[in-house]
Amino acid sequence: MNTQHVTTISTELGILPRQIEAVAALLDEGATVPFISRYRKEATGSLDEVQITAVRDRLAQLAELDGRKETILASLEKNGHLTDELKAKVLTADTMAVLEDIYLPYRPKRRTKATVAREKGLEPLALLLLAQEENDVIAAAQAFVEAEKGVADGQEALEGARHIIAEIINEDETARARLRALFAQKATIASSVVPGKETDGAKFKDYFDWKEPAATVPSHRMLAMRRGEREEVLSLCILPEENDALQILESLFVKGTGPASDQVRQAAHDSYKRLLSRSLETELRVSLKERADAEAIRVFADNLRELLLAPPLGAKRVMGIDPGFRTGCKVVCLDRQGKLLHHTAIFPHTGEGQNHKAAETVRQLVDQYRIEAIAIGNGTAGRETETFVRGLGLPGEVILLMVNESGASVYSASEVAREEFPDHDVTVRGSVSIGRRLMDPLAELVKIDPKSIGVGQYQHDVDQTALRGSLDDVVVSCVNAVGVDLNRASAQLLTYVSGLGPQLAKNIVAHRDANGPFPNRAHLRDVPRLGPKAFEQAAGFLRVTNSPNPLDASAVHPESYAIVDRMAADLGCTVQDLMQDAGLRARIDIGKYVTDKVGLPTLTDIMAELAKPGRDPRKSFEAFSFGQATEMKDLQPGMQLPGIVTNVTKFGAFVDIGVHQDGLVHVSELADRFIKDPADVVKVQQKVNVTVLEVDLARKRISLSMRSGTRPAAASERPAAARRAPQDKSASPAGRPQSKKPQNQGKQPFHNPLAEALGQWGRKNK
Repeated sequence: MNTQHVTTISTELGILPRQIEAVAALLDEGATVPFISRYRKEATGSLDEVQITAVRDRLAQLAELDGRKETILASLEKNGHLTDELKAKVLTADTMAVLEDIYLPYRPKRRTKATVAREKGLEPLALLLLAQEENDVIAAAQAFVEAEKGVADGQEALEGARHIIAEIINEDETARARLRALFAQKATIASSVVPGKETDGAKFKDYFDWKEPAATVPSHRMLAMRRGEREEVLSLCILPEENDALQILESLFVKGTGPASDQVRQAAHDSYKRLLSRSLETELRVSLKERADAEAIRVFADNLRELLLAPPLGAKRVMGIDPGFRTGCKVVCLDRQGKLLHHTAIFPHTGEGQNHKAAETVRQLVDQYRIEAIAIGNGTAGRETETFVRGLGLPGEVILLMVNESGASVYSASEVAREEFPDHDVTVRGSVSIGRRLMDPLAELVKIDPKSIGVGQYQHDVDQTALRGSLDDVVVSCVNAVGVDLNRASAQLLTYVSGLGPQLAKNIVAHRDANGPFPNRAHLRDVPRLGPKAFEQAAGFLRVTNSPNPLDASAVHPESYAIVDRMAADLGCTVQDLMQDAGLRARIDIGKYVTDKVGLPTLTDIMAELAKPGRDPRKSFEAFSFGQATEMKDLQPGMQLPGIVTNVTKFGAFVDIGVHQDGLVHVSELADRFIKDPADVVKVQQKVNVTVLEVDLARKRISLSMRSGTRPAAASERPAAARRAPQDKSASPAGRPQSKKPQNQGKQPFHNPLAEALGQWGRKNK
């Protein structure tokens, strides 16, 4: 373990060195984040998943830095540049930028203007000028005039010398560090439209003439402008004031006012304009992109967590309906384990005759399969189908709900769906997915690529590797937090259990199919290729509900069974008695069971688990119904409607109010107080009440408010932010982007480029 890395991470994260060392050691042994967080609290000092993940990721970053150092040292040694002093500088570099600055003068170069000048023998003249002790630079330059080398006169010699000086300045560590700080603190991002792209790039109109400090640009705006640049609609420039940069270079390299100093000044200006500004702008672009990516990924991950942990209906007999107009509604009936029992198609929206036939079919299926709940997809014809089913006079105990079907079509066409339902087409698979989502959202959504669920912002523009890693972490965290029924879980769900993975998950399902349900956790060891380490990592997160040992249905790890047995024996009762009798548990002094390996954190967790074995951290299920409005044309300013939050971004929240198009509650309309982050107020899947502010039928945009006492007002009365709420906005209510004038810096645009995402977030395109 690198002690310097431990010190660095400890300082950055505020975590004790011994905790970091423990996490690193456990990770090296193959332990997963959920396992470490849940079952190794004594070792880590009860660090949570977020802290452990931060340590893991930072260790990986520092390992990458170490790898780059090794590569650079090998290059320096190979090319004869390595000295003890240089080696020490490389080894102590604490960031990639500093490391690359150290290496820059020695990096193998392509042929540059400075290279050509050196070939002409002008380096001594450059060093003479850089010393700034020569008063007659013309005379000094004449000494280097040599026609056969391509130096025709003194002016050409001076020009070549300045190229060499410019490169020296460009490679100076101090100069780059000070300019890098200037760029980070004072650079301005300026966006303008590429001539001739005004019409084709109308969706980026807010950025046709925009300027703001780069240090504070919100992630979604940065990603929007980058997308506009990538689509060749926008031109971006990210630079500080040129005079500020030149003053820094002059203070470092220009020593006076003589002729030689004037040559150095010219070289410094050339170095900045031709070399440094481009290099550091590229660096800053990368840095801003990484920052924007990190924020966008965080938003996506937070939304995904809320969606995965949405309350499940539970084991019920469910009818799933994938609605449609002309092509009909695909209907499936599922048993309490989600097994497909029946499928058919009905056509309630294609004429009176078909409507009556569809009604009779639904009533018959509800009765025949004793349906307890009906899940209707919220896509095209969703509200119409809901109205149709509600009018059938079904038994009052049958629950009817709209289900977010985002990504269902992705699942239905996937290899996973084909393996699960090889004899059925995509329409049946999609309907099954809708029904199962009501029963257990987590178990069904793990089968879909999280990016297809559509609860992020600019997910296709961010670093895809980083996005995938973050979303996988969220899925793993959610699956293990809830726990998995070993005898019912799909291979896809088992894949995310700590210590398993795709192959072991398939092996578990194959063993279950061949030998029947697992009678207890111990028989998990019988699965081929599932060794002691995998068992240790996975066992605590797997549940066997009908095991003779009641602890198998809990989150108590098998390694702690002996402790619980001792507790029961000391009280003269059974483990089952302990789990059922709070009075018995109250008599336990957990301090008596502390050992050198098991401390109070684990014992406290065990007691909590005995009180609520296998407890599900998800909230209790609550039925929800939309208001009377079923289409956008039904909406009027001032209407108050129930809704469900479908996406939370930095500029506001999208809410499904049951009219086939999500409305936007801009951040300025989320609460009566100032809100910096919408996630502080609302979460995905949260049920809310909203007031309609404005409806734009032509552009399919709905502006909503969650502020108290909201009333319909004339457009002229409402704040600018509210009047334009249907547009995709930033995290500030300040107004539309202004022209590139200094006094407008810092004002926030309404971010029209995100308008294209409204269709996606509308969830109506399967």
